[in-house]
Formats: sequence, structure tokens, C-alpha cells
Amino acid sequence: MKNIILLTLIFAIFSCGKKEEIVPLSTKIKKVWTPETVKESGTLVYTKGATGNTKAGYSQFKLDLSSATAVTLTELDGNSFTGTWELQNDTKLVLKNLNPIPTTTTGTIEFTVNSASETILNISRTSQNPKSGNTLNDYLLK
Repeated sequence: MKNIILLTLIFAIFSCGKKEEIVPLSTKIKKVWTPETVKESGTLVYTKGATGNTKAGYSQFKLDLSSATAVTLTELDGNSFTGTWELQNDTKLVLKNLNPIPTTTTGTIEFTVNSASETILNISRTSQNPKSGNTLNDYLLK
């Protein structure tokens, strides 16, 4: 009987600890992102603060996910597109209903989410970007 009471007491003590709250990815990435580095088809073309970037226009790039559903994407040429965003299975970021409609799209741009936290968003575009010369781009955003 003492053993049962002791085991119950030990279980109660350890089960009452605070549990770490799991923050959904959609909440973690809800902010304005700018590039730290950009690779076009595997070639590094932009590093924030570096001199001699081959694509200095990425200093204008911005991905605004600060709203729960609305998005603004500003491309390397300074053109902006507004629409909505969603995560699919925490592995794909989809920008849709973009206006104006980006060239060679139906108003949708998709990215694979390689990794994400409150401070870093590493994504890869799943289709070629005509603004960068039809390259597949990887973005490390902060």
C-alpha cells in the first residue's frame, strides 16, 4: 500500500510541471521577412550588407506575412503583389490570388518551407521566377 501511495505521489509531482507550449508555424512566420541571402539556381547572388552583390535588387525584396491571411510580396525589381497566404502541412507556403497577377503564373506562387523559426525562414520557390531569369530561387529570410 505504501508503494502505491508513493508511486502516486511521485507521478503527481512530475505530471504537474509546466508543459512547453507549441507555437504553430503559421504564428512563428507571421511577420515581415527580408533576405539575408538569395541563391538563384544554386548560385549565391545576394548577401545582405555585402558589396558586389550580382543581384543588388534583392535589397528591395520583402515578404510580408504579418497578417493572418493577407500577403504582400515585393520582388527584386521593386514590383509588389498582394493576395493571401496559407501553409500546407507546414511544408509549403502558398501565395495566392496575387494582384496584379505575376508573369507566368495564374496568381499563385508556391515555396517549399525548408526550415522556419521566429527569426529565420528558409524557403525555395517551386517554379522558375521570370524576374530573375527563370531561375529556381532559395531564400534565407530574416
